[in-house]
Formats: sequence, structure tokens, C-alpha cells
Amino acid sequence: MTTAYETRTVGRAPVPTAGAGAWRHVPNLILLMIWSGVAGVLGLWWADTPSVVGPAGWLTGGGRITGLLAGYSCAVLLGLMSRVPALERGVGTDRLARWHAMGGRYTVCLTVTHALLIIWGYALTSHTGVVDQAGTLVFHYPDMLKTTIAVLLLAGIGVVSARAARRRLPYEVWLYVHFLTYVAVFLAFGHQLSNGADFVAHGPVRIGWYAMYGGVAVLLLWFRFLTPVRNALRHGLRVAEVRAEAPGVVSVYLTGDRLDRLRAEAGQFFRWRFLAPGLWWTANPYSLSAPAYHGYLRITVKAAGGHSRALASLRPGTRVYAEGPYGGFTAVRRSRDKVLLLAGGVGITPLRALFETIPARTGDLTLVYWARRPEDLALRGELDAIAAARGARVHYAVEDPPGYAVPLTARGLVSIAPDVRDHDVYLCGPPGMMAAARAALRDAGVPRHRVHHEVFEL
Repeated sequence: MTTAYETRTVGRAPVPTAGAGAWRHVPNLILLMIWSGVAGVLGLWWADTPSVVGPAGWLTGGGRITGLLAGYSCAVLLGLMSRVPALERGVGTDRLARWHAMGGRYTVCLTVTHALLIIWGYALTSHTGVVDQAGTLVFHYPDMLKTTIAVLLLAGIGVVSARAARRRLPYEVWLYVHFLTYVAVFLAFGHQLSNGADFVAHGPVRIGWYAMYGGVAVLLLWFRFLTPVRNALRHGLRVAEVRAEAPGVVSVYLTGDRLDRLRAEAGQFFRWRFLAPGLWWTANPYSLSAPAYHGYLRITVKAAGGHSRALASLRPGTRVYAEGPYGGFTAVRRSRDKVLLLAGGVGITPLRALFETIPARTGDLTLVYWARRPEDLALRGELDAIAAARGARVHYAVEDPPGYAVPLTARGLVSIAPDVRDHDVYLCGPPGMMAAARAALRDAGVPRHRVHHEVFEL
């Protein structure tokens, strides 16, 4: 089967800039809400603590504060990764992932500190040893044995999430280990209400805590589990064709029913689960590499691991379970008339879709595509056709043969776009390339809020 993919031109479409400023404030609004919750938690402790006396009182008070903050942060962490469309679009998947990772480290530290301070404070109060007091708490206080297991699980997840460990683990293993967070939070929840001094005697506070966790549980159940199942039944996605694009790079065309109802935008991604041997048990994130025209979706994937390498052998008709669309790496982010797209390697995939669809006038749209060799420039024919149809510019830079590379420096970018500081910039590629590009853009005077990028974690 050969799938014809049409390139449509939107070169003279008006440039929307009015909504971009509003989207820029969404992350700050979410952070304000989170920190307001922190203030509320601290206020709860303050209102319920008339005085703190002696070392035991200070240690126990510190344990209560860190425990309340740890409980609150668990709910926030799960809420951030509940895949609510407004969060995904307004904040962006990469920023949510960074917040989640940073918050996870704080949560583990707060949890461990809470346990140590409470044990020490109770030991001083009861005039017993720390080890004896720990045993009493774990085996004789309500829900504490389950909570101990939860603390050990959170600590283990924290170790696995460390950068050194993360690099050594397959993405699928790392992802499934993170699902143990749900187990840990479930096990720890009971002791907060059965032992927490701020909840035992305060019915409204206890109800509010239940409401917070219940609300997060509903979001997780609906958006992470029920919505993908509903979409799978509604759209019936399946593989239509697999086509080689470059050495180690293939495009997978997918078809289904009423795909327009997914409202997928150029620059967004799905988490794809292919119901084929060796692939059904994991869902990996891949961006759309073309707009969703004519009832087709398309992803373009480079063989970088076992999962991505196996996609080249997919057979037409293979059923597909897709979660999404996700991400805020879309045209709505732009706020300037001129747009610069910077792609490295297979990072061309979301930028190829944006190159075709992002509104821009003739001469206002530029794409720079870095690759190792000319044959590694995937989708080059399509990019040339889009550039010709839209009056856009495309520059290819390769390392081999030498002499065709565009240096990824401020001077190199200015040589391509002399007024680069007046552009919105979309960036996607390997981590090293993206770090160098961000530094070059900063040196070239491009404001940080006009540099848009996204990575797919969690």
C-alpha cells in the first residue's frame, strides 16, 4: 500500500498573536496556586499549634510540618502528571515533567525528614531509645506499617530517578517503576488521617484533605486511564503503512475513524502502544510528523532502542492504542510575525508538521535542519516542497562532508536570520544540540519566553 500525503500551503494565513500572551501566564498561575496551597498547609499547622516547648516539641513540630508538606506535595505531583489537557497545553509537557522531577526530590526529602524528626521527637518525649521508638511507631500505631513500606518505595523511586541511574535504565523500566508512586501514596494516605494531629480533631480539615486527594484521583482515573480507552474504542487506530525515510528512520502511517475529533495539532505528540508482539506492554511518546489530513496520522521514528527499532517491522492492520494528543509545542505559543525552526536529527518530526502549518507570511518562516550526513536528512523532499509552496526558507547543515555545517552559535544563527532576536524560535533535537542552541539563542538576544521546546518524559 502506498499512502499519498498532500502538502497544503497556508502561507498567506493571518498571524495570530493575541492569544500567545495569555498562554504565557498559565505556568505562573499554576505555580501561584501550588504555593498558595503550601501557605495554607503551613497556616494549618500554625493555627493548630499554640506553643512549642523544648527540644522534643521542636522536633515533633518539625516532623508535623514536613509531614503535612509531604502529604500535600504527593497530591500536587500526581495532579501535575494527570495529563489534564489544559495543563498539557497551557504549561507544556516538558515543564510539567521538570516540575514533577524537582517536586519528587523535595517530596522524598520531606518524607524521610518527617519520619526521622517524628521518631526522634517521640523518643525524647517518652524517654526511650530511637530504635525502640521506631519499632513502636511502625508496629503499634495505626497504618504505620503500610506507611513504612510507602516511604521505602518513595526512596527507591527517588534513587531510580537519579540522573546516573536513569541513563542506565530502559525507558519502559523507568516508566513502570514510577507507577509504584500510586501504590506508595495509597499506602501512606491512611496514616495521615489516623495519626495526624491536625486531622484527628478537625472534621472540616479532614474532609478538605479527602477532597484534595479525591479530586486528584478522579483526574488521574479519567485522563490517564478512561479517556485513552474511550478514544481507542471510538477511533479504532491501526497501522496503514511503514515507509523508510532515511537510514534507521521510518514513518508509520496510521488510520482510523473520525480522527478529526482528536483535535491533534502540529507539534503535539501521542503515547503510542502498538498491539504487536514485544510492543503491546509499553507506550512510548512520538510526535506527529505531519498534519492529520485525509484521515491519517503519521509519526517518524529513528531506531534508537528496542521499541523504536521494532516499529520498522510493524505490519499493516496492527491495532494501535494512542494516548493524547499532548503537549504545548504548537503554533499558539508564537507571539511574533517571524518564526525560526531549529531541528537536529529526528527532532525534525514535530518541526516538519509546524513548518507546513504554522501561519506565516512569505519570507517570515525559516527552518534549519542539522544532521550527520546528507542521507540522514529525513523528509527532505517534503521540506523542500513545503518551502517552495509557502515561500519559506530551509537550510540543511551536515557534518560530513565538511564545509556544509552551520555553526550552532549566535553568529551562525545571525548569518541565517539577521533579525533572529525578533523571531519566535521552536527547537527540537538531541539534548546536546538543544543545550547549545539555547545558549546560542541567548547570546543572540532572543528572550527566553520566545524559545519554545519540549521533551517527553513520564
